[in-house]
Amino acid sequence: MMDVWSALADETRREILDLLRSRPYTAGEIVDQFSLSAATVSHHLSVLRETKLVNTTRRAQTVIYSLNPAMLRRLMNGLAEFLNP
Repeated sequence: MMDVWSALADETRREILDLLRSRPYTAGEIVDQFSLSAATVSHHLSVLRETKLVNTTRRAQTVIYSLNPAMLRRLMNGLAEFLNP
């Protein structure tokens, strides 16, 4: 779970997650939302994928990112347990 907290500590990754709240986005669409290089955004997406905060779907050469509701529920449940032992 610590990896998830580390992933969430970064503002750009939180902004990506916030963006994905509205709908799934392709990697290119996510890159277009930020004034960062494609490589930098790709790194952030990789961290989010490794921590299972996002799901990916591949359609030919296109990767589509969406929130992973199961991991977000797990994260919220863990936080609730921490706050209410």
